[in-house]
Amino acid sequence: MAKKVFSAALLGCAALVLASCNASKNDSVSGSGSLDEAEKASEALLKTGGNGDNWAGIGYSYDEQRFSPLTDINDKNVGELGIAWFADLEDARGQEATPVVVDGTLYVSHAWSKVDAWDAVTGKKLWSFDPKVPGERAVSACCDVVNRGVAVWGDKVIFATLDGRLIALDKKTGKELWSTQTFDTSKPYTITGAPRVVKDMVLIGNGGAEFGVRGYVTAYDADTGKERWRFYTAPNPKKEKDGAVSDGIFASKGNATWSDTGEWQTSGGGGTVWDAIVYDKDLDQIYLGVGNGNPWNHGTRSNGEGDNWFLSSVVALDATTGKYKWHYQETPGETWDYTATQPIILAEQAVNGTPTKVLYHAPKNGFFFTIDRTSGKLIDAKPFVEGINWATGYDMATGRPIENPEARFYKTGKPFIAVPGALGAHNWHPMSYNPATGLVYIPAQQIPQGYLADMDELDKRKVLGFNVGTSLNKTMLPDDQKAFRAAVAATTGRLVAFDPRTGKVAWGVDYPAAWNGGTMTTAGNLVFQGTSTGRFRAYTADTGKQLLDLDMQSGIVSAPSTFRIGGVQYIAFQTGKGGAFPLVAGIAGGVTRKLPNLPRLVVLKVGGTATLPAPPATTALAWNPPAKIGTPEQIAAGKAHFGRYCQVCHGDSAIGNGFTPDLRVSGTLANADAWKGVILDGALKDRGMVSFARVLTPADAEAIRAYVIERSNWTKANLPDASAPVGR
Repeated sequence: MAKKVFSAALLGCAALVLASCNASKNDSVSGSGSLDEAEKASEALLKTGGNGDNWAGIGYSYDEQRFSPLTDINDKNVGELGIAWFADLEDARGQEATPVVVDGTLYVSHAWSKVDAWDAVTGKKLWSFDPKVPGERAVSACCDVVNRGVAVWGDKVIFATLDGRLIALDKKTGKELWSTQTFDTSKPYTITGAPRVVKDMVLIGNGGAEFGVRGYVTAYDADTGKERWRFYTAPNPKKEKDGAVSDGIFASKGNATWSDTGEWQTSGGGGTVWDAIVYDKDLDQIYLGVGNGNPWNHGTRSNGEGDNWFLSSVVALDATTGKYKWHYQETPGETWDYTATQPIILAEQAVNGTPTKVLYHAPKNGFFFTIDRTSGKLIDAKPFVEGINWATGYDMATGRPIENPEARFYKTGKPFIAVPGALGAHNWHPMSYNPATGLVYIPAQQIPQGYLADMDELDKRKVLGFNVGTSLNKTMLPDDQKAFRAAVAATTGRLVAFDPRTGKVAWGVDYPAAWNGGTMTTAGNLVFQGTSTGRFRAYTADTGKQLLDLDMQSGIVSAPSTFRIGGVQYIAFQTGKGGAFPLVAGIAGGVTRKLPNLPRLVVLKVGGTATLPAPPATTALAWNPPAKIGTPEQIAAGKAHFGRYCQVCHGDSAIGNGFTPDLRVSGTLANADAWKGVILDGALKDRGMVSFARVLTPADAEAIRAYVIERSNWTKANLPDASAPVGR
């Protein structure tokens, strides 16, 4: 029942290409090859992770297992954890970064690409850096103004900004050393991911595939910020050369996997690498997790023809030159926003009795992949969640999914409610791997989504808003109380301990809501995770027994890190709800809607005695909808425009989640001029709400106001528990 009625459009991300590369940039891609002493120390720490005193990279080490060898905090004393110190952050938006700790200093990025350095023991702030990202860049960010972390390399802290700058700071002072613009700012690109430093190069990708861009990853000189090489993850629309290292593989094989016609030729095709970039120190390879196509709909993107390399693939490159080595495409002909950008873990596993270098991957499509990282050969693909209905499994002889024909909605012409939906069975939230248990700990979720190829003129490509090739305005929830309640029931989360050796779930913990935080595991037989309901928890790594449950007052989406200073082990993480799901979910946010959004950095230790201040008063906003306006035809038109342009930030049916305005209680709702000032005149552009005058007329804006007024009245009368969420 829930799956049949739940069709909130839950969507995702942003990126395009600078065709300014030329052959001369690639004549010498090997770099200086020489590191100073500080850089050598950083490289040595990232190769091994060290003894656990530091957490030198967002994934701990190059293997990105998020496993610490520390045992000071363990399954015997973890219940004694308390707060050592905490600090309030500025912006009540999503806080997604994992704190990095090197030599007693904690470095962390947060919303709007800001970066801070703290004394990791005392909590004294050492410096702050605000890149002053223009607020209007937010319209190009599908999934909130977030940032997932920094890289510490030698004497530098390196990070990327939402508006595409790659910046190196002096790690002691926070002063800018160099800055490089990585994409054409006239295109709807963004960067939310963390850079990786390999040898003397900084690697960064970008986002933007929901809007229409062409993906790529670029290597920059770590000392100067100058470009070394670039690898495109979708072909040149004219199938010409760009002077990039990817030219050869596209010319020889990749171009043939894209049709000669189709919307990809104007959209760029997508394939953005907005998160996973991993370095294999053993094989000297880089692995890219590549995103979805643009539009999502394979039928309009590429006429339903070809696998469309390298969408939804893991791609291996030579670490020095960036040249193609191999790839494995997890979802050929991608059409549901099933990205492969989710975190990648490197490990060793016995395969048929032979020790094998493998990578583990649990992408959006719901299957857990074990891949031989020497050859790219698929070793295994098994579901890590229940209810998957787009495919029944994988043919191990071909490595291809065994698809449900009904899933390709553009072929059948019928709606399809997919499990998982576009937000995936696992999204960006980091997973971790414990070598002692052999288990991978995945922040999994159940978020169904409806897909519909029956598009009208409003659904077609526009200069603002998502361009995904599936109707957004026709897949919002119907005016039915049962449908709304079913949406909440159908949208859940789960911590999954997956055993790659057996291809089965070893144990799991169910959560009442989706979008829970990333995981971290330790040799103390522990797994740590924050939840979207405001809890910070620890479980035994082998059995999943809960040992710790702390109230953090606000949702947690980030992953924790751990470190040791002066013989004391600490745990660090951020609170603050945000990202794609709370933006678009509406009523499906469930109990998380009632949590305040409190952006904080929190550090724990055994015996910590600091206490959080009392939560803010939960005085509900006055819910007094204006009297209904407009004709039924105007309200219907407003609903269509809202679904097309507004719901991805303000929620299905205009039901907010507490960190962007709930329009049903907006102070501008009763005033047509004030409403127009925001929607069309850009009165709030510095806060991320740009003018939509390029796609909406004054009559359209007034129709949207009529629809939101109608929504406010209807939800108040029929869904009293869908009142305006607690904000900040």
